[in-house]
Amino acid sequence: MGVGVSGWRLARAVARTGQLGVVSGTALDVVLARRLQDGDPGGHLRRALAHFPAPEVAERVLSRYFVPGGAGDGLPYRPVPRLGLRSHRGRDELTVVANFAEVFLAKEGHEGPIGINYLEKIQMATPAAVYGAMLAGADYVLMGAGIPSEIPRLLDALAAHRPARISVAVAEAAAEDRHTVGIDPVALLGRTPGPLERPRLLAIVSSHVLAAYLARSPQTRPDGFVLESPVAGGHSAPPRGRMLLDAAGEPVYGPRDQVDTGKIAALGLPFWLAGGYATPDGLVRAVQAGAAGIQLGTAFALCRESGLDDTLRRRLLGRASSGTLEVRNDPRASPAGFPFKIADLPGTLSDPDVYGDRPRLCDLGHLRTPYRKEDGAVGYRCPAEPVDTHVRKGRPVEDTVERRCLCNGLLAAIGLGRRRPDGYREPPLLTLGQDLGFLDELPEDYSAADVVDHILSGVRAAG
Repeated sequence: MGVGVSGWRLARAVARTGQLGVVSGTALDVVLARRLQDGDPGGHLRRALAHFPAPEVAERVLSRYFVPGGAGDGLPYRPVPRLGLRSHRGRDELTVVANFAEVFLAKEGHEGPIGINYLEKIQMATPAAVYGAMLAGADYVLMGAGIPSEIPRLLDALAAHRPARISVAVAEAAAEDRHTVGIDPVALLGRTPGPLERPRLLAIVSSHVLAAYLARSPQTRPDGFVLESPVAGGHSAPPRGRMLLDAAGEPVYGPRDQVDTGKIAALGLPFWLAGGYATPDGLVRAVQAGAAGIQLGTAFALCRESGLDDTLRRRLLGRASSGTLEVRNDPRASPAGFPFKIADLPGTLSDPDVYGDRPRLCDLGHLRTPYRKEDGAVGYRCPAEPVDTHVRKGRPVEDTVERRCLCNGLLAAIGLGRRRPDGYREPPLLTLGQDLGFLDELPEDYSAADVVDHILSGVRAAG
């Protein structure tokens, strides 16, 4: 659901049904900047930014990126500052404003709850992104792809507008080195806004061991958990133990990878089950296992309010309906190092020829890894960058094989792909969950409300 698939329109539609609508917080700086350069159709972003509590900050973002009427399809997008350990006011302002706008629009016009989902892997964006979402009144923060042990403390500090920092993992750094990124809210905004409500934190995990680790202390304890199975879309946790692949080249999961819901329940925190539960029976089974409910991704990714490019969405639905859509759990595709689901669709990066023809480029860098260079300085690398560049940074060529640029590919999937005056258009990358059976019981072109109503029918039938 990352990079705009679960955008404000979808989250608002879900929240209006009384359920928790969740926007993706991944790369919202790029999403906002590119939508403004496309002219902000409908004026929604400008309407949101008019409510930002520091108008001069919002105005600086608008003056830098907004193009009345749109920049034109043949012109490249203006770049945004890349994530890094060094402070950068323009980057922080853009990140705060972008997350504010997405949550503001998702919450507009109803009283339902709204959450925002982040990746622990993208640590360098987290403080500014979370603060922007909190300024707009986010009710929940969900975080996966790592161990969000420092996020409870971050939320506490930002709710009081206090300066806050989190640790950033730097490869090859000495044990005594500590690298951090942070934000000083008052210095950034030039004022102290009114008190903020602290959002609840849901940690997305795939292991009861990790859940118990986080729950052990008030400093690391979330307010609940989302337990994802290996069939959930996007990134998955790798199998525990040695990586084994089946005949199709997908990771093999076994008994050690099954979450013990009884041990989760014993922690005394609510939890939701995700991955393969998108049916009325799935919700009933989850509740019977002690869960507070279920999390849905793929069913919403294919609904009318989804942020997916509509032509791509309809093509996916058509292939799924005909039984020809395959979703592979690719162990090498993601630069993040986690297995990643790729939906096979001709003309996208799932096609080996399209992947082979794409020039390797890392110009966005949200999944770059900081590393310590020989001279002690910090550099940045990504397995999806040009091969020679990656090797020069001290990594083996094997790290680059079959890696996809998720940053560019996922932006292209929502119609915001890179473009050049010579006619080059970034090919999209599509991800879904591997359980598509729910489609058999939904209308041909369904809405988010259709999904919610269908899922809840099982609970109503069970009394």
